[in-house]
Amino acid sequence: MILALRALGVGDLATAVPALRALRAAHPGRDLVLAAPGWLAPLVDLVGGVDRLVPTDGLGRPDPALGTPRVAVNLHGRGPESHRMLAGTRPGRLLAYTSPEAGHHDGPEWRDDEHEVDRWCRLLDWYGIPADRTDLDLRRPAPGGAPTGMTVLHPGSKIPAKRWPPGRFAALARELAARGHRVVLTGSPDERATAQRIAEAAGLPADAVLAGRTDLGRLAALVAYARLVVSGDTGVAHLATGYRTPSVVLFGPVSPARWGPPPGRPRHRALWAGGQGSPRWEGVGSHPTLAAIGVDEVVTAVDEVERAVRVSRAVAA
Repeated sequence: MILALRALGVGDLATAVPALRALRAAHPGRDLVLAAPGWLAPLVDLVGGVDRLVPTDGLGRPDPALGTPRVAVNLHGRGPESHRMLAGTRPGRLLAYTSPEAGHHDGPEWRDDEHEVDRWCRLLDWYGIPADRTDLDLRRPAPGGAPTGMTVLHPGSKIPAKRWPPGRFAALARELAARGHRVVLTGSPDERATAQRIAEAAGLPADAVLAGRTDLGRLAALVAYARLVVSGDTGVAHLATGYRTPSVVLFGPVSPARWGPPPGRPRHRALWAGGQGSPRWEGVGSHPTLAAIGVDEVVTAVDEVERAVRVSRAVAA
């Protein structure tokens, strides 16, 4: 059995897809087990290649269901907690970044400024397992009851500093709707009230507010068949990358060089007013680098990604 630990969120799992597929290719005859939060199960199914998910929240004592793996791979962090958790499964071999504090002296050195996709590909490459950083595509689910062709605006984030001001989302929604976009607003149940205020300010109908009404599987289908996604630096942006859905991602305080869509894909645009304000933001509301992004700039980026889609379709035809 090969055990991989990634007990984090949607974007974290999506950025680990190339590494998980590299492990699958390197060990075709062994079960690949992923330790990750149970609520990610619908997305794990869309990654493909993972034989079993063991629901894992946090980095405490390892679940006995993890068993004793032949190889354990730390795709979670630099340690020491994650290293020690995996070491507790008594693996035949631990693949991880070096962590003297955890007693792990093998592996490459951690780089703080590295893109999250490259981080895990480099780890495996150090151990002789090649990984393709561009292998980010997710399996496309059946649309089910999810509407298709929508423009998805996702104003929320678990981190307040990563939330573009609601008034600007309302202005953007109003402009896109006037251009013929069928706009919907997504988010968690806790973000539903904000989404409702945005919809009201933009003049959208009440049924445009999907925040709190979509589970992860339905959200993935919504993004997979969307016309466009506009969001902050959060999990929905990575779903758009995984489905090659045109997207505009608003960054602040973290640079897109660490979490942005892959380069060379003109249907994805990352906006960041880098250099304005400190990454350590203790104020209220959006980080200064995010607040510096104007509605007109986002509308221009929307035009650019939609133009890129039209060009690619013309070339394909």
